[in-house]
Amino acid sequence: MGSWTNATAGSLRGVLRPAETEQVAALRRDAAVSPALQPFVERYWSVRWDRTGQPPFRSEVLSHPAVNVSVEDGTQPRFGVRPPAVLVHGVVSRRFTIDLTGTGRTTAVKFRPGGYTAFTGVRAARDTAVPLGRELRVDPAALLRDVLAVDDDADRAAILDAALVPHAPGPPAPYVDLQALLDRMVDDRSLVRVEQVAALAGTSVRSLQRLFAGYVGLSPKAVLARYRLQDAAALIDAGAVDDLAGLAASLGWFDQAHFSRDFRAVVGTTPSAYLQQARTARSDAGR
Repeated sequence: MGSWTNATAGSLRGVLRPAETEQVAALRRDAAVSPALQPFVERYWSVRWDRTGQPPFRSEVLSHPAVNVSVEDGTQPRFGVRPPAVLVHGVVSRRFTIDLTGTGRTTAVKFRPGGYTAFTGVRAARDTAVPLGRELRVDPAALLRDVLAVDDDADRAAILDAALVPHAPGPPAPYVDLQALLDRMVDDRSLVRVEQVAALAGTSVRSLQRLFAGYVGLSPKAVLARYRLQDAAALIDAGAVDDLAGLAASLGWFDQAHFSRDFRAVVGTTPSAYLQQARTARSDAGR
């Protein structure tokens, strides 16, 4: 059984070019999650920005395979919806991109992979952002009112937490096993093939695929690739990479060409270009 303590609440894992993002947006990922919700919720996060009189800033995240529910406020429409609004963001199949314009603020709950389905009984949609209905058994209008009534990020997260706690079910056994497996997939960089994950779970590849389809909404192959690409981007952003071929090999790619193809397909640029951008961003941030 998972211990529910693996959430990287203070990390920037998945945020692409974090040095650039930190210059224009205030991001917090440190609010507490109540014990009843820890099987389902990885973290609460908040971000705010002010681009008044400035060009848009493109924020990109190599998203975790999870659903987020966000309380949105600001001066400009986002995701085709004019704020204020409460939105359900489905699992992102590639990278999450948003242009930050005007002033804006978001406070959100990030479910664990599969956590939204385990909590609600509703399968996760993919690549969507839609107004919240009654899936979480909370009143969206009341939630929006209560969250926007306070200014502090931690207080806003606490309101989200208090709204969800009364509706937390007992986590199903297959979901508990899935979380323990996902923790291993995140942490163990030697896991690079679905067959390895299936062996670790003591099941067949087909059974593993059904488990992921039912809860996560992405295949185990896609989730495993996402975690290894997150590792690659994080190592590049941290200044820990000079040899891209060595990085590719260490994360399970057979050659640099395949690594470059997969990286570009998800991140949107080649590893070499991303490496150069990261070096430039670190240099600018250090001035």
